[in-house]
Amino acid sequence: MQVTRVTGTLVNGVVLALAAALGLLSETASDSYYAVVQEDGPVEWVTFWAFAAAAGLAVRELVVSPGRRRWGLAAVAALCAFIALEEISWGQRLFGYRPPVYFLEHNFQQEFNLHNVASVSLRKLAVQALIAGYGIVLPLLCTIPRVAGLAARVGVVAPSVALVPAFAATLVLYVWYPMRFAGEVVELMLGVSFLLAGVLRLSASGLGRPLAAVCAVALLGMVSAGLSQARAASPELIATAGRELRALAEDLRRVAEEQGDEGVGCGIHKRLYTYLDRYEVESLRAGAFAAGAGGPTGERHEFFLDPWNSPYWVRDKCGDNGARRSHFVYSFGPDRGRDSSAWELRPDDLGEYLVRR
Repeated sequence: MQVTRVTGTLVNGVVLALAAALGLLSETASDSYYAVVQEDGPVEWVTFWAFAAAAGLAVRELVVSPGRRRWGLAAVAALCAFIALEEISWGQRLFGYRPPVYFLEHNFQQEFNLHNVASVSLRKLAVQALIAGYGIVLPLLCTIPRVAGLAARVGVVAPSVALVPAFAATLVLYVWYPMRFAGEVVELMLGVSFLLAGVLRLSASGLGRPLAAVCAVALLGMVSAGLSQARAASPELIATAGRELRALAEDLRRVAEEQGDEGVGCGIHKRLYTYLDRYEVESLRAGAFAAGAGGPTGERHEFFLDPWNSPYWVRDKCGDNGARRSHFVYSFGPDRGRDSSAWELRPDDLGEYLVRR
């Protein structure tokens, strides 16, 4: 279908407006920006629903499409569904289950997803190839009649060429990376671009469907983010986390005495398991926390997980003049999402301050 100029302008404008709004928020209200791009925050959930909806649209179209086109639509649906589930770590934080040991050891986020097992360079290459290859090069090639005919014969389903500016802007932002957490913004832009590609396959004209689709996933994302912050809190698990955090604070004070700021220094913000490996603080494995009961296998204690199977974190933040400093160990708490800022613990995160001035 030929997309009208007005519709093309609208769909590209939506994607660019999302990036511009988040970029402006990062500059004018950094704490708010930090909150919305966190795991289980609005940006992540809108991204999930955008890819999930794109997968659903491809499945719907697959049911009524003839011949080899079904294979292309099945591939699009599978890709979008996979990305959507990877985005929420296959429901790990949603349900609070513990990932297999392999992911605790080899996934730097200690989460049940595949993309963080791969090296950073490989992940970047894969994302760039997806955006450039599928979102830009393929639709441009399909403007050539012979290539379009070949693509139709083998069942390739390309995005509308009208969306090339949106995919190009997504690629530029990813390569440029002008702000912290730009990768989260890129994932959102990519998800919305895939969603709009699916909408345009159903109807190439009119403004109602694209706007309705984006508004629907935005609403679902906001609701999902809100619900994720409202999980029931078990008093027993909160008490357990409190005891463990006090033990971890004791262990980290000992590390500070042994290693000084080489072990605990300004600017550190890491999962404790990653921190132990990065700074070779093996004494943490024999501290007060390690002496606690860790269940039948002791995996929680071995990998420094809280009672909700999320990593414990350590954070040390200093002001430019050295007069202000905040150093604490913390858990995301019952909602399994970060609420704390760089300087202080905030509900419902649980933690212990080691230094606060």
